[in-house]
Amino acid sequence: MANGHALLYHPATVEDINQDKNVTRRQQTLQRLHQYSKLDVRMACPWNNGGTSRNDAVDNEILYALAQHAAHALITEDRGIHGKATARGLANRVYTIQTAEDLLLRLHERVSVQLPNIEDVPLYTLVEHLPDSFFESLRDGYGSQFDEWFKEKAADGRRAWVHWKAPHEIGGICIYTRQDNEAISSDFRIMGTALKLSTFKVGEGSRGRKVGELFLKAAFRYATANNLEHIFIHGDLDRHHFLFEMLTDFGFINVGTDPGSNNRDVVYLKYHPSSPPCDEIPPFEYLRKYFPHYKNTPKIGKYIVPIRPGYHEILFPDYESLTQSQKRLFEAENCAGNAIKMAYLCHAKTTAINAGDIIFFYRSIDTQAITSIGIAESYETINDADAVIAKVKRRTVYTLSEIASMTEKPTRVLLFRFVRHLSRPIAIAELIANNVLNGHPQSITKLSHDKFQRITALGE
Repeated sequence: MANGHALLYHPATVEDINQDKNVTRRQQTLQRLHQYSKLDVRMACPWNNGGTSRNDAVDNEILYALAQHAAHALITEDRGIHGKATARGLANRVYTIQTAEDLLLRLHERVSVQLPNIEDVPLYTLVEHLPDSFFESLRDGYGSQFDEWFKEKAADGRRAWVHWKAPHEIGGICIYTRQDNEAISSDFRIMGTALKLSTFKVGEGSRGRKVGELFLKAAFRYATANNLEHIFIHGDLDRHHFLFEMLTDFGFINVGTDPGSNNRDVVYLKYHPSSPPCDEIPPFEYLRKYFPHYKNTPKIGKYIVPIRPGYHEILFPDYESLTQSQKRLFEAENCAGNAIKMAYLCHAKTTAINAGDIIFFYRSIDTQAITSIGIAESYETINDADAVIAKVKRRTVYTLSEIASMTEKPTRVLLFRFVRHLSRPIAIAELIANNVLNGHPQSITKLSHDKFQRITALGE
């Protein structure tokens, strides 16, 4: 059954149904029981004795099985059983159909992820694209059975993140699903629920746009929002070595081979804990291993970096409203905003920022507020345009001409990894009122650990 639940019926239920004098209704009810599994063992109920009526005896048997943990819960519309459950201290495990449905909906509610430049769609909406050339390489790798596999997973309710190269033309796809207690390789079983990524492909016409990182961004956010503590993917290491290089850079590790592929495919796993773990490793390596968690000890540097609205929109397009993001889906795509690994250039007086230091981004001019958090990867001074371009590649918001102009004097190059936006932006008035800043930050500003804690308290 969906989400790993099994529906059982107690053998005593058959006796109760057989007392129905309406033959047609009795037969229909008995027929419906075949949809469910029967409880294996019918335990003798010590609550029954010679004076117990037949109806009460059946109710007691069912409730006794519940008390002995033969099942997690009992679903019934019988008011008498609800009353007896209260008397036996079992009321919190006995549900009506409506309350059970509400519980399951809350228990298994999925938190979706919305990001610019990709769509989250049911897989069945993409079946019509199977003849497209985009899927040819997948058929080459996995054979003609790929189409049938795709259709089967579509019918199972799978979803995918899709990057559209153009309207109705797929540029990239990442199919995802939740897995429970999955034996993901010959040597490794995940205990609990995990996020499985499959058919992770970026087409040739979309490469260089950081679509792979965009899919990972969606995966990390989905796993965080849904408390999934593992993310894994498998594939052919030789055919997809660039993908696995990227995954390694984001903390995935090789945990063996996939037995379902006759050990042809390797399996890469990322531990994605809900709470920050203790691990005495350098701050940036901690981020790589446990992203989106990061170290924030007093010894780690903290900075506020001002950024103009135009550049902020390019680097952080998901900070905009959903309406704006959807509107821009097929507009000119800002590749820098797809990425997790980003770059910032300036002429700040600050000469040293260490890997693992915490960066708060302050959107100037219009919002005038701290909006987002990143973690420094490197910080250096470069005065050669070609060297800067080689360093930042597609990670920056600046054009080549802007970089050439900036490097007429020594330029600070900050490489960082975007972590997330604050739960709410912290306006300059609040920052001043809480003695974090004395005024609008004009350049990179170092913070004390105490001021860092004030910011996180205000923004979270």
